[in-house]
Amino acid sequence: MTTEVTTEYPHHRKLLKCSFEQIEDCFDDYMKDALRNLTNDGVEKYLAGASQVCMIGRGWEPVSIYLEEMPQMVHRLGDEAILEIVSTHVWDMSRSPNGKAIPPFMQCLPEACRRLGTLEQMQHFFAILFSMLETTTTSVHGHHKTHSSQGFPVLLEKIPYLLSQLSLEGLKNWIEYGVRNYHNHPERQKDYFAIQSADSKAMLQRERHGTLYMDHERQLDMYMRSMWQTEEYFVPYSLGFDELRKPQPYYDELGMRIPDVYDDLNEVSGINRYRMTIAHMAAHKRWTTRQVADNLSPFQRIAVEAFEDSRVEQLILREYPGLRKYFCALHPVPIEGSCDSEKESCVRHRLAMFSRAILDSNHGYQNPDILEYVEKFWDALKDGAESNTKEMLNLAISFTARTRRQNDLAPKVRFENTEVDYRDDNRHMWVFIEEADEPEDDTSEPQSKETIEPEGLPPRHYHEWDYNSTSYKPDWVTLYESLHAPGNPADIDKILEKHSALANYLKRILDLLKPQHYVRQRYQEEGSELDLDVAIRSIIDFKSGAQPDPRINMSHRHDGRDFAVLLLMDLSASLDEIPEGCTQSILELSQEAVTLLGWSIEQLGDKFAIAGFHSDTRHNVRYHHLKGFSEHWDDSVKARLANIEAGFSTRMGAAVRHASHYLEGQKADKKLLLILTDGEPADIDVTDDKLLIMDTHKAVEELSAKGIYTHCISLDKKADDYIQDIFGSNGYTVIDHVDKLPEKLPMLFAALTS
Repeated sequence: MTTEVTTEYPHHRKLLKCSFEQIEDCFDDYMKDALRNLTNDGVEKYLAGASQVCMIGRGWEPVSIYLEEMPQMVHRLGDEAILEIVSTHVWDMSRSPNGKAIPPFMQCLPEACRRLGTLEQMQHFFAILFSMLETTTTSVHGHHKTHSSQGFPVLLEKIPYLLSQLSLEGLKNWIEYGVRNYHNHPERQKDYFAIQSADSKAMLQRERHGTLYMDHERQLDMYMRSMWQTEEYFVPYSLGFDELRKPQPYYDELGMRIPDVYDDLNEVSGINRYRMTIAHMAAHKRWTTRQVADNLSPFQRIAVEAFEDSRVEQLILREYPGLRKYFCALHPVPIEGSCDSEKESCVRHRLAMFSRAILDSNHGYQNPDILEYVEKFWDALKDGAESNTKEMLNLAISFTARTRRQNDLAPKVRFENTEVDYRDDNRHMWVFIEEADEPEDDTSEPQSKETIEPEGLPPRHYHEWDYNSTSYKPDWVTLYESLHAPGNPADIDKILEKHSALANYLKRILDLLKPQHYVRQRYQEEGSELDLDVAIRSIIDFKSGAQPDPRINMSHRHDGRDFAVLLLMDLSASLDEIPEGCTQSILELSQEAVTLLGWSIEQLGDKFAIAGFHSDTRHNVRYHHLKGFSEHWDDSVKARLANIEAGFSTRMGAAVRHASHYLEGQKADKKLLLILTDGEPADIDVTDDKLLIMDTHKAVEELSAKGIYTHCISLDKKADDYIQDIFGSNGYTVIDHVDKLPEKLPMLFAALTS
């Protein structure tokens, strides 16, 4: 006779496919804990996992352990832990000779979860365990049978103790020693993993070192609250599992990432190393503001980070001067002159010297650049000022320019005495420009006709190709971008009125390029609706005994254009010339042509941007934003276009590379860079006429490799002498009659994008 089981959670009980009597008495308690800690979706996964554990056929004990312990584990690790533990590891063990190890495996998990803290750490832990299990599960010679691992169940019983003594890396080393030496000796293997043998104890003592984070979690939490008046979620990571690079502390919206163990270093205890790391990140959270990273080279970024790290540490020391001795003890002491600037890159070495000089007034360095910028740094913080991140950015860029050496690009980099390991990796400092907040979309009104620099965008440096040496000149060209100052938008409206007949003609042509709403796709096996003609024909075939066509459905696809086009205008001084037979300058004709093109594309709906450029030596290439991709053809855009002026030279390669920077960020199937110019690339600091031609050709090749198509519209009657060398045989159009430009430019665009 069976008694009917009563429960407060009948719906959830039905989801648990398990009938052990021992489960029934505690089921309601299990569910209360689960509902308190898990989401609704998590509860369903939890019960599905319990059903799977029940199916493995190892009795009620593993199921009971799972139901009791898993809610707390999932609350800490996330729902993915259920799949990781049950569907992967428990299920695999149940199908192997090691099925008897499932109960001790389940029993060790709660303490492992508490000690390790994150799913990532648990995954490393599982990798260590199951690598050991695979190696110590032995096969019988001459047979297909395998014997279970003798040491694995013993190891599982010792896991809570081992994790209280060792870091995850230490546990890995201790286990690997036992596997390496005893995987063919079952009894000695059991003694090793039971910590009974002499070498097991000696190896454990060797790997037991440092201050474990989990033993001091509460202390560090109280330190953060009392010293920094904030609460943070700490996420430990292991230093022994990243083969590509050594992990560094960092923080983001999910919490502060810190090592799972710190050894004593330079008479600073492990717990104090934790405090210094946490203090440094807390100071960044309080005083550092994010900066735009797009226009900074890697050298400039690491310099900014070093200057900002020094600034926040000085602000820490104003509040807690007693921490100076710890910072000084943990900061490396780079030796002046120890880096050979002829053979290796000394960027990191110079910045470490600067950082040390800020921290230690008795640094003893004689380098005049270091001393000058240390003085400038203190000037920024004088009289109790906090300064700000932007000031440090400008100071660091200046420092980089002043101290730059030719061999800074050498593959051999000086790392000795440069690593400040209590500092985080500074990922929180940087923001990269997204499509929605590109600088050209800034519509703020300037105060004069002078160009204005978009806030937060320092100069950008580009390499330049030297065909003589067949190599790049690194960071050779300095480009400044700006939002072009506005003029009178009514001037552009007058151009449209002047060419109203042509505008209407162009509109009719471009209307033909507009995407239709839908195109029908017939003969589909799966589709949104039945294609009656094909379906009836298939029925007739079927009735006639012939094989019917299964493609009886049809679907619809959007016949859309997906273009992103950037028009780059040459604004060099030669545009002020009036061609023979014309009454307008090339600049005025270009302005009219771009006006008609911009107005036409607005009707078409393509993503479209306009920019202009000119140069005054390699140190001053100017890139003017006239229309951003997300801007409409409104008065703001018209005002900028109305105010374009010609001046200086035509260093085209850097402008092309910068234009590609914005085109790359657009989500489009096809990307097109249109270049409107009246002459060949040239600049006043270049005497070799071929140099900038070959550099522009190289820039066009770079864009092609990125999937960006480039087409040049040249107004130079002598363009045939050089233009094919730059753009190839099909990448250009020469317009001999410049007065026809307003008509031909939109027509050319239509042909290129049809």
